[in-house]
Formats: sequence, structure tokens, C-alpha cells
Amino acid sequence: MNSTYMSPIKIALIAFSVLSLSGCANPTVVQISPGVYELSRADHGGIFGNKNALKSGVIGDANAFAEKQGMVAIPISAREHPVGILADWASYEYTFKLVDKNNPEAKIPKILVANDSTRNPEWRSLGGVDVFYVAKQVK
Repeated sequence: MNSTYMSPIKIALIAFSVLSLSGCANPTVVQISPGVYELSRADHGGIFGNKNALKSGVIGDANAFAEKQGMVAIPISAREHPVGILADWASYEYTFKLVDKNNPEAKIPKILVANDSTRNPEWRSLGGVDVFYVAKQVK
């Protein structure tokens, strides 16, 4: 085969690669109601992924989003999905609200605590049980 014939094939392969990779990009912050946002990300590392880095990355990106707007991100809830089989990737969804830095609510520390719904067998996936978290005030 000559080089002029290979050129269109190479171009098609490059175009396919770019389109495939752009389809795997993680979503950005999405507003789900006034002042309430969600950020979700999947870890395509499979068994070699790092769930703690995934969680920290999502929460860190939410805090950076809030800071760009001069606000503070207050956690509402989260869902952690473990890695499974057959492209069942680990994922982390984080729901938060934005409040002004001077708002008294911004001064109240909150943490995400596992909710009792984690024992519900309806939420089982091939990889295990999704863990749901709700924000609780630290005492």
C-alpha cells in the first residue's frame, strides 16, 4: 500500500480516538436547583483506581468552583459507587450548596456520614453496595 492510501486511514483513526476520548471526559459542575449543585466523576482505573483520590478530587473541584464565585461549598449528600465488573466503573457523586463566606452557615462544620440506606439490597450493583452519605453538623 502506498502512503496516500494510508493517510485517510490514519486521519480516520485519529478522529475516532479524539471523539472517543472526548466522550469519556468527566462532567462539570451542574446546577440542580437554585444554589444547589452536583459534581459527579467516574474512575476508569478499574481495580487499579483510587477511590480516595476520586472522592478528594470531586470535593476539591467543588470547593474550587465555590471559591471562584466568592462562596463556600456546603455538603448536602454524596453517593459512592464501588468498582464492579464489565465496565462498572467506580464513581462519586457530590451534592452541595453555595453560601456566601459571611453567611453564618459557612462557619458551621459539616461532615458526610454514611446513611442507613446503604443496607438496602435494591441498591446493590455487580461491584458491591453503593454507599450514600448525608451531611451532619459536627458537634
